[in-house]
Amino acid sequence: MLVHNAIGCTLVDLGVTTVFGVVGSGNFHFTNAMVERGARFIAARHEGGAATMADAFARMSGEVAVLSLHQGCGFTNALTGIAEAAKSNTPMLVLTAEATEPSSNFFIDQQGIGDGLGAVTMRVRSPKTAVDDVARAFAMCRNHQRTVVLNVPLDVQDMELDSSLTPRTFERISAPQPSPADVARFVELLLAAERPVFVAGRGSRAEGSKDAILQLAEQSGALVATSAVSRGMFNDDPWSIDVSGGFSSPLTAELIAQADLIVGFGCALNMWTMRHGKLIADDAAVVQIDTDPAAIGMHRDVTLGLWGGVAETARATSAWLEAHGRSHREGYRTADVKSRIGMGLRWNEIEFTDESGEGLIDPRTLSAELNKILPTERIVSVDSGNFLGYPSMYLDVPDEYGFCFTQAFQSVGLGLATGLGAAIAQPHRLPIAACGDGGFLMGISELETAVRLKIPLLVIVYNDSMYGAEVHHFGTDGPPLDSVTFPDTDIAAIARGYGCEAATVRDVSDLSELESWLSSNPQRPFVIDAKIVSREGSWWLQEAFGH
Repeated sequence: MLVHNAIGCTLVDLGVTTVFGVVGSGNFHFTNAMVERGARFIAARHEGGAATMADAFARMSGEVAVLSLHQGCGFTNALTGIAEAAKSNTPMLVLTAEATEPSSNFFIDQQGIGDGLGAVTMRVRSPKTAVDDVARAFAMCRNHQRTVVLNVPLDVQDMELDSSLTPRTFERISAPQPSPADVARFVELLLAAERPVFVAGRGSRAEGSKDAILQLAEQSGALVATSAVSRGMFNDDPWSIDVSGGFSSPLTAELIAQADLIVGFGCALNMWTMRHGKLIADDAAVVQIDTDPAAIGMHRDVTLGLWGGVAETARATSAWLEAHGRSHREGYRTADVKSRIGMGLRWNEIEFTDESGEGLIDPRTLSAELNKILPTERIVSVDSGNFLGYPSMYLDVPDEYGFCFTQAFQSVGLGLATGLGAAIAQPHRLPIAACGDGGFLMGISELETAVRLKIPLLVIVYNDSMYGAEVHHFGTDGPPLDSVTFPDTDIAAIARGYGCEAATVRDVSDLSELESWLSSNPQRPFVIDAKIVSREGSWWLQEAFGH
């Protein structure tokens, strides 16, 4: 067996089910080896799209995704998607061929570039170590939730492997248990708090974490919220106050800002989740729980930094409260707060003045109407831009695996590929990709991928013919905006050219074509070219714009 065959076989044997990429000469053989072993290969039209699809698939499936790349230019085409994954701690293995001869056109410092992106860089070193190198890289992704760039030198992958070699077994690593002293201090803060709020982040999506957080919240009288990436986690809990941060509704922001204790469970408590710190009262205690010691206190000072798994910490604290008869506190769960939550907390429950007219539709009206039309079993993915808050907050999602938010790098252009990766991870749900016109056109090559794979992807393009974030940030009274404004583009016509169904939407009555598509057991995408009102920055942009 040659090394490239062994790489493919080893990864599938370790549990890889789905591979994304664009195949060239350097990654042809190990990609085929994975397919022959039983993995599904998703051929993208651009490596950047493939990287984002793999990232979204890993987030929404809980699996390690593999991205297969050609050496040199294939790798560099994928860099933005890899950077997004690395910043988000996505368990993704970037399996890339590598040219090691400096005279090669494809030669670049792939290890240095991978390090610069924030990924873990590794290499298949020789035929003797190849199988073990692959297993170590996979274990790093799975056990430590890291994005790994595994370079496969061209000369090494074509060598003969010793057939007697088998990979070492790298057992799953359990999350750390909190120290008794940290639990005791956490209990003191909980018992002293009258208005505690728990905020669950990406790290709370680990198995068992949701139930453990809810049990502790009930015992300590805490309200529960999430960061944007975990939106939907507490949908069924009557004490959920939705998303903390720039997307917060006025009531959510008020309740969090009045808390005297904020607990971040696997949550960075960064400027987005805490509105540049405005959601944390000056006299509030702050607890941050994380499995990564370096993450604790990175974005703000904390009263208690607790190194431990989310579920493990919540369970240990619950057990202490139960053992000491202190597990029935009212805390923030008062009748008045319950009444206010019940009267309407989320954006799509808050009345607004519809500004539709003159051939343009209010993005709030569009999003609220879509929320009524679309099935509840959905998975919403979003691109970046001024429009971002409308689909993120007006479209309900069924749970924390119903919202895919690839925004750690804040790159425009990832939305369409994000929607495709999420769709492949959750095929039983209607996939929705919400994009601005700029981001949609930037990533449009993957529209063909959706058509080819017969994915019934709904693409909502919030089309204001400009890069709205920049236009509204610099304002009409500032410098010329010619560089960020464009003529109107007939996106519906372009989508039909790719083989999609499409509609131009200027009024809610124009959504009738969408309803027909939904009822037809669709086998191809539907693109909404929504000509939206965009006279000012959206509420979240006004609140959070900054670098």
